[in-house]
Amino acid sequence: MAKVQSKYVCQNCAYESPRWIGRCPNCGEWNTFVEEITERSTAKARRPAGAKAGAAIVRLTEVDVAEDERLQTNIAEFDRVLGGGIVPGSVILLGGDPGVGKSTLMLQLAAQLQGRVVLYISGEESARQIKLRAERLNFTSSESLLVLSETNVEVIAGVIERAPPDVIIVDSIQTMYRPQFESSPGSVAQVRESTALFTRIAKSRAIPTFLIGHVTKEGVIAGPKVIEHMVDTVLQFEGERHYAYRILRAIKNRFGSTNEIGVFEMRDVGLMEVKNPSEVFLSERSYGASGSTVVASLEGTRPILIEVQALVTPTSYNVPQRNTTGFDYRRLSLLIAVLEKRLGMALGQYDVFVNIAGGVRVDEPAVDLGIAASIISSMRDVPIDSQSVAVGEIGLAGEVRTVSQIEKRVQEAAKLGFDQIIVPKGNLKGMMRTDGIKVVGVDRIEEAIKAVLH
Repeated sequence: MAKVQSKYVCQNCAYESPRWIGRCPNCGEWNTFVEEITERSTAKARRPAGAKAGAAIVRLTEVDVAEDERLQTNIAEFDRVLGGGIVPGSVILLGGDPGVGKSTLMLQLAAQLQGRVVLYISGEESARQIKLRAERLNFTSSESLLVLSETNVEVIAGVIERAPPDVIIVDSIQTMYRPQFESSPGSVAQVRESTALFTRIAKSRAIPTFLIGHVTKEGVIAGPKVIEHMVDTVLQFEGERHYAYRILRAIKNRFGSTNEIGVFEMRDVGLMEVKNPSEVFLSERSYGASGSTVVASLEGTRPILIEVQALVTPTSYNVPQRNTTGFDYRRLSLLIAVLEKRLGMALGQYDVFVNIAGGVRVDEPAVDLGIAASIISSMRDVPIDSQSVAVGEIGLAGEVRTVSQIEKRVQEAAKLGFDQIIVPKGNLKGMMRTDGIKVVGVDRIEEAIKAVLH
């Protein structure tokens, strides 16, 4: 006979305690423990489902792998991020802020999988609401798209057992629950167990499964961190509320690179792929204004030209402000320290604001030179050459260090009609000849500034 037990689980990190405590000893958060009722079954009941038949051991060389392993989504930007398509039996977790377009992206994905039976499980919307959204997105003729409005995963498992689909989409995992647990949907136990059940279904039947996840105010996927370890791929759908562009990036990917990104534009009819992100991000660039520099960033294998803006103004506070949008604050502090020490710039009396135009976030150090040039340009109120692109990492001694895949960056700048690109001198060795653009190699920040300032 099952024995009812009670335990307290931290809703932030899933730490378990036999009694309620105010502060979690694992993550340090306060008042995050919630009581959960569990049942301890007998040893016979706890035996795994496959224990009676016995688990089969096979040689790795005998495992049959289909030639056409990946399923193409017909959305090039989505396939790029996944590493070439969907792997059968994979579990993909998609997270993002409310209203960023997660459900829209999944519904468009379902419509593109022609000839595949897609089961769209919604715990937040009724079938009628999903139909209304599909009409807004101009596709309602797909006979292979099935909709199920249900949150009980035991019922869902029974439906899948009777009629297995080709692809499963769950919107969202935080609304799913298992009746064996007394805790409410969205709790640590419910999210963990629901994810485990969908993972078992995906692996046992080789059904690709997409789980849509909510995010917390800190920007991380809600629920225990263990669910990110349980799934095969974790995708983050990013986008500023006031911008139309959305970026899909992989945080974890067992079947591909985590460096690729996909760029989409949100329109009235849904998400549209952006084939040339560089041209889009530079479409509203201001010419002749100080503090604006074009840099060549690299996301995975894709070079992207973006505009870096800086504003330097005299401060009215005892401690000057340092604000960034789309760039690491600590990296900005390091660059300011280098400019003060190596170039003698008295930035301690100025507020410095840095913005990556278009709502993009850039993490690679190759944009250091462009940010430093924008800061110097704004402080001197002298515009940067509008036909120049800057690439380079800045070291603590003020040197410009080499960056990777310089040829792709130079070719992207030449394709968009720029006349000159500033690169580290170390990258000139072995560089292939590039027609249509002047390549200038520099060793230090001072040389780069002379090359781009009017």
